[in-house]
Amino acid sequence: MCSSDLSRTAKIAFIGSHGIRKTTAAHAFSSTVQAAGRSVEYGREVVRDNPLGINERATGEAQLWVLVSQIHQELELAPKAEVLVLDRGVMDNFAYYLRANHGLDPWAVEPLVRAWSRTYDLVVRLLPDLALSPDGVRSTSDRFRDEIEAVLDARLPDLVSPERTMTIPASVVTDGFDWWPL
Repeated sequence: MCSSDLSRTAKIAFIGSHGIRKTTAAHAFSSTVQAAGRSVEYGREVVRDNPLGINERATGEAQLWVLVSQIHQELELAPKAEVLVLDRGVMDNFAYYLRANHGLDPWAVEPLVRAWSRTYDLVVRLLPDLALSPDGVRSTSDRFRDEIEAVLDARLPDLVSPERTMTIPASVVTDGFDWWPL
């Protein structure tokens, strides 16, 4: 974590495109950490509260709102527990932001995203090896999901070091997945 952090909460983000069991994984991991006797705060995916729009028609402003809201939530929750488990991080929200802005960074947020990415102790990237299922909120477009994954593939290695990244195929995140080794 950055030396300017006031607390020493361990921060774990589950990232990837939409519809790949991040929420399921983050909840299961949170339960495992609690069973180990640690206090946990859970940061839910903020995009669902976005008043400006989501999915493939989201504007750059909408995705900027998501990025800022993600950081706000993390600042608010981090001091409240020993472990902060997040359903998304700035890295995957940055991918959606770049996609909405056609690869450009009109508000110059990359330095903030780069610095904030260093505050995660572990980033668990789920890979989309499952078909998208409608949930009534998120897009079911394979093309849209592939575009986000391509941005993540290109940008994640520059944002988070390999020793702080774990990659898991989404299909293995089932009720029987063993979170203890994490």
